[in-house]
Amino acid sequence: MTDSDEHKQKELHGYEQMLERLRERFGETTGDALKAVREQAIELGELTREQAERVAEALQRDLEDAAEYVARERGTYADWLHMDLQLVEHWIWDRFSSVADQTRLQWMDLQRELTAASRYHTGEITGPGALVCRECGEVLHFARAGHIPPCPRCHGTRFERASRQQNHQS
Repeated sequence: MTDSDEHKQKELHGYEQMLERLRERFGETTGDALKAVREQAIELGELTREQAERVAEALQRDLEDAAEYVARERGTYADWLHMDLQLVEHWIWDRFSSVADQTRLQWMDLQRELTAASRYHTGEITGPGALVCRECGEVLHFARAGHIPPCPRCHGTRFERASRQQNHQS
C-alpha cells in the first residue's frame, strides 16, 4: 500500500469515527459537535489537523446535503442515499441518519439556502450514496464513505448528488 493509499484509508476511517462521535453528541448543535469531534480526532492522533479539517468539511457537506434533500423533497434519508438500505452497512446507516436528522432540524430552523450542484469534487470524501458527473451524467455509487475519483467516462471532477431518477437510469 502506498503512502497515498494509507493517507486516504486514514481519512475514510476518520470520517466514520467522526460520524460515530457526532451521533453520540446528538443533543448538541451540529456545528459545535463537529468542532468537538474534529478536535478529538486530532488529540487522539487519529488524524492530522489538515486531515481532520478535510473530513469535517466532508461530513458537514454531506449532512447539510441530506438535510436539504429531506426538507426540500419531503423524502427520506434512504431516498437521498439512492440505494436499498440492505446495501448500506447497518452501523453506518444508523449513525448517518441520526446525525443527519439533527442537522435537518437545524436546517429547518435556520432556513439556509444551499447550492448542492457544485459541492462535490474529485479527491474529496463523500458518504454513501450516488453522485452524478456534472460533465457527462455518469453515476458513481458509494456503498460507504469513499474518496471521489475522476469520472470514469469523461474524467470530469465536479459532481452533484444523484436524484432518484438519475440513479435508476444508470
